[in-house]
Amino acid sequence: MSESPVRLLLVDDEASLREPLADYLSRQGFVVQQAADAAKARSALLEDMPDLVLLDIMMPGEDGISLCRHLVESRNLPVIFLTAKGESTDRIVGLEIGADDYVVKPFEPRELVARIRSVLRRTAKGAVAGPAAASEAHYEFDGWQLDPLKRRLVDPEGTVVPISSAEFRLLVALLDHPQQVMDRDRLLDMVQGREAHLFDRAVDNQVSRLRRKIEVDSRDPKLIQTVWGGGYILAAEVKRFTPEVN
Repeated sequence: MSESPVRLLLVDDEASLREPLADYLSRQGFVVQQAADAAKARSALLEDMPDLVLLDIMMPGEDGISLCRHLVESRNLPVIFLTAKGESTDRIVGLEIGADDYVVKPFEPRELVARIRSVLRRTAKGAVAGPAAASEAHYEFDGWQLDPLKRRLVDPEGTVVPISSAEFRLLVALLDHPQQVMDRDRLLDMVQGREAHLFDRAVDNQVSRLRRKIEVDSRDPKLIQTVWGGGYILAAEVKRFTPEVN
């Protein structure tokens, strides 16, 4: 049985860019749905869930940053920003809130296809992040449990805690290397999967966001500890187990 084609949602208010790009991506084997603004994108998401969203930053009405936050926090969708050269600050903000990558306009369509496939290899449509995550085994640490296939994080009381794609990849990276110092460059490479040294603060922001979800007191973290001058360390013991099937 052949694998189903990758579904993309392309959100850009410039029809002169959006329509030719959609045609090109369709010829590359992707199924492309178009939206001219964030409102139309939200409507499209109610009808069909894509595998990845290509998202312009500057749009009339709701901008791409706001829509990206919604996509990564509530729908756990990978996002690639399509940005203008002058939007470097917005790109940084986008990466910090969980976007997976960005390309700067004007761009070579082949580069965008390569970025799409790279992101999909790191997310649900491709290989799940982390070598251990490809199995059915779950992680357990300090009473928390993570199902890497479903990306389902459960706290010690049994409550599901939503996490974004970037937070999931960061957590898996730490869980795969417990009680080891992980420097920022290594974490950035594992979480972003690209040469993004200009955005090393994105790792710090993702750590802060993850701490607010799993620490009793994020201002005095016990699980994800800072190693000054070195990076971060997951201080908890990590166990792997395969849940029983009833």
